[in-house]
Amino acid sequence: MRNVPTTALLLGLAGLIPFVWGALTYLNPGLANWGASALGPRFVGPYIQLAYGAVILSFMSGVLWGFASKTSGARAAIGYILSVIPALWAFFMTGGGPVSAGTNLIFGFAGLLLLDMAFASWGLAPRWWMPLRLLLTAVVIACLAVGVFL
Repeated sequence: MRNVPTTALLLGLAGLIPFVWGALTYLNPGLANWGASALGPRFVGPYIQLAYGAVILSFMSGVLWGFASKTSGARAAIGYILSVIPALWAFFMTGGGPVSAGTNLIFGFAGLLLLDMAFASWGLAPRWWMPLRLLLTAVVIACLAVGVFL
């Protein structure tokens, strides 16, 4: 993690807050009650995780699109096609209730990590990208698993 730019690391870690908060409020009913009354019911438990998770998968589609723009020809075309998958996954797979949507988000973030690996192996992502993505994805999946498996 030493090679990850400080700003990217801090913003990446800050981006985990809704996932961690959702897991904590799922596990602690008192915190969930406080959060629901102070912030609103959609900002606690799996609800914040699901809404934010769909946003982040869509955001990451844009990041991958940016990586694809660093190349040309067939590789660029493949990169652009692959880059829209996380957003489409979020759009089509996050309905059907919190357990189903949470499970689909877990698969979405795992799939995104595979796409990150592909773009990194093609030399389109910075060298520090994969260590950061591995950390962030592990935390996201662990937090989503709280709502899915507990």
